[in-house]
Amino acid sequence: MNNITLYHGTVDKIVVPTFGRGNDKHDYGRGFYLTEDLNLAKEWAVCRPNEKSGWVHKFELDTKELKILDFQQKNILAWLAELMKHRDASDSKRYRMLAAKFINKYGIDTSKYDIIKGWRADASYFYIAKEFVRDNIDLDILEELLSLGNLGIQYCIKSELAYSKLKEINAELIMVDYEEFNKRYNHRDAVARRRMRELVDSDANKVTNVFSTLFER
Repeated sequence: MNNITLYHGTVDKIVVPTFGRGNDKHDYGRGFYLTEDLNLAKEWAVCRPNEKSGWVHKFELDTKELKILDFQQKNILAWLAELMKHRDASDSKRYRMLAAKFINKYGIDTSKYDIIKGWRADASYFYIAKEFVRDNIDLDILEELLSLGNLGIQYCIKSELAYSKLKEINAELIMVDYEEFNKRYNHRDAVARRRMRELVDSDANKVTNVFSTLFER
């Protein structure tokens, strides 16, 4: 079966996925972002502090002939390198210099892929990235930290071909109550941050195999 069901959470009742549109500063750059998890899509639809109800749009994606890059099947450093291409974990001169070297060493050429699949760099995940580039997190606990986040996997539609294979099921548009699902979103994020902080502060985080030492290999 080549078809998969995906959901897009947003404040907009009308959505028209369009090739070439999107924000370059999002996790995987310009594209259209979706998830397989309906409840996560509902949370993402109302994650902004604007007290407005949101919408979840349901889509079917025909993956036949599409090249999908799944960061869950890659080294965790490749995911971080992709994140660094689009989002700044720090505004320091040190970070800017090391980030370029890091991307060159661990980054993946994503230009040939139609879809990118991987973790969503939500507030909690981005906290990990920031702490890692500050040399506060050991490489050995990075993947465990990501699993503690439990904040979901997203799909980013990148190519014109992929957009052409994405079809909305208009009859199944869902309105999302702000109060209920914004509370769920904030609770999920708070629990993730607490669990991550506990692991970062534990003896398992030896802080020896850190960001800056990766360039010594």
